[in-house]
Amino acid sequence: MDEKKYFAESELILNEDGSVFHLHLKPEQLADKVILVGDPGRVSLVASHFDEQECDVQSREFHSITGTYKGKRITVQSTGIGCDNIDIVLNEMDALANIDFKTRHEKPEHRTLTFVRIGTCGGLQENTPTGTYIASVKSIGFDGLLNFYAGRNEVCDLKLEEAFKKHMDWNPLLCAPYVIDADKELLDRVAGADMVRGVTIACGGFFGPQGRELRIPLADPDQNEMVESFEYNGLNITNFEMESSAIAGLSALMGHKALTCCMVIANRRAKEANTGYKNTIDGLIKLVLERI
Repeated sequence: MDEKKYFAESELILNEDGSVFHLHLKPEQLADKVILVGDPGRVSLVASHFDEQECDVQSREFHSITGTYKGKRITVQSTGIGCDNIDIVLNEMDALANIDFKTRHEKPEHRTLTFVRIGTCGGLQENTPTGTYIASVKSIGFDGLLNFYAGRNEVCDLKLEEAFKKHMDWNPLLCAPYVIDADKELLDRVAGADMVRGVTIACGGFFGPQGRELRIPLADPDQNEMVESFEYNGLNITNFEMESSAIAGLSALMGHKALTCCMVIANRRAKEANTGYKNTIDGLIKLVLERI
């Protein structure tokens, strides 16, 4: 029998109470179904629909509540903004599920987690006005995170990557983009017939990387126009956000299921935004809770 991998204290950092370093969760507090939200304040909104709550843990921007909804045990976890935080959250959640914290060895049986991100985004097409729910069939990562991990090419859509880089005349100073699919079964179950299915770009920032220009001029003022015009096998890029690629990519490498569902709060083509979206995102939350 092969010896399972050992994880040193410097690699898997645990707190004195036995919880994982950043999230402060213990293995028994993590459910198999996980809803990810960026805003720590949205955790309580999601959990307000639970029939009962068993734990409520908060550390920095990472807020976790585990409970049950119509018989389903669910953890809702805030990530904060950006793919760098997703690297923390998914690695620590996978450790909670698949590493024995007492022996520091990988568990003999793999535990598969299901991640659904509920977020907000900017719409890029005419069929994605404010209020639209978009399920990410594919995510294009501008963040570069997955390029640091072995196996990246085995889980990515390399043909779409090359087509996109050619279309964009990709600047070699930027991180190499990666393209990753959502889990097909999870996509069909959660998106149903009432969400727009599209391609999402996860950006490494809110302003320049998404083509917003304030006082600093953009390196490529035509970026968004090129993004909007990209077409591949009938797919268009529908929205910008900041986490979907890392969630889908790390999940694929770790053997988990993942999907991102976002509500459009700004449409870049129409130059409109809805800053009062917090009153309406509850509809998306209810859909995901029913279907996860």
